[in-house]
Amino acid sequence: MKKYFLLLLIPCLAFSSSFSQENVDNKATISGYVKDSLTGEALTGAAIYVKELEKGANANAYGFFSLTVNQAKYLLLINFVGYQEKQIEIDLKKNVSLTIELAPKVYEKQEVVITGERIDRNIKSTEMGRVELEIEKIKSLPALLGEVDILKAIQLLPGVQDAGEGNSGFYVRGGGPDQNLVLLDEGVVYNASHLFGFFSVFNPDAVKNITLTKGGMPAQYGGRLASVLDISMKDGNMKEYHAEGGIGYIASRFTFEGPIVKEKGSFIVSGRRTFIDLFLREPFIGPESNIAGNSYYFFDLNAKLNYQLSSKDRLFMSGYFGRDVFNFKSRETGFAVRIPWGNATTSLRWNHLFNDKTTGFRIFSIT
Repeated sequence: MKKYFLLLLIPCLAFSSSFSQENVDNKATISGYVKDSLTGEALTGAAIYVKELEKGANANAYGFFSLTVNQAKYLLLINFVGYQEKQIEIDLKKNVSLTIELAPKVYEKQEVVITGERIDRNIKSTEMGRVELEIEKIKSLPALLGEVDILKAIQLLPGVQDAGEGNSGFYVRGGGPDQNLVLLDEGVVYNASHLFGFFSVFNPDAVKNITLTKGGMPAQYGGRLASVLDISMKDGNMKEYHAEGGIGYIASRFTFEGPIVKEKGSFIVSGRRTFIDLFLREPFIGPESNIAGNSYYFFDLNAKLNYQLSSKDRLFMSGYFGRDVFNFKSRETGFAVRIPWGNATTSLRWNHLFNDKTTGFRIFSIT
């Protein structure tokens, strides 16, 4: 009886094994990167949608996406806010890697007023405490003495409270300012303010996007009580050299970016410095003034390099150096002292495409 049972069982096992193998072989992965066609910047959060299957994926912080589907012919729709939609027809017979470039959208129409009910994403999304801010929107906000401040923009979000009038510190849902993890390109920034808390250390000309996580922090950030503020720097223009700057009431800034090798690597260098100390010298004040010999200034320097070693390897190196410098001199005793404080961070990241679904790891971060 057992022999007959085994004879009947063997065809069933063979059929099950072949059916399972057939299902595995019938799958293929579409992966790749989404970039700006003018600058080569990665488009974080770009949407890749498969029309026939009514499913899709979003690009991560480095513009990478991965989507596993059945082998067939598909129409891919690639979208990003402010860019023209792109359609790609693909006959998927094996794993495919794509590099997709989107062109900025130019609006030449009359004013259109659209009204409707806002989608309640706090109910439908699993990331209820995560808020992403675009740097261009932050630059459009009113700024104190013309200085665009990322941390003051964060204070306007729900669940966030400022640490005092004019102060750049912030409390998130009752937590203290020291319970917020502040990251600049994965490097921890401990002292995130200048001028005793009135200005943040982040130069907006060098920042690409900001993400604030107010609850349910991902495990990659470790245990945090209040929030995680993750700030990413621009990668630099891969197409052409570009410079910008400005002179404000408090500080002046300058940014220069361009390709190291076109379409392969790029750099960005951005600096900012106050000139308060210049007005504390002659001829603005006399030698007999009570504040003669005293001065204060701060500066920031951001730099980033990235290079595509191969189709599967990309290297990023970021650095930040900032200082507040206070010089004090007593007229009565002649005692003089120089007090500097600030931050210095360096991070190195190597993104390696291990397979069509897994990419990247950080080598080190020094603060």
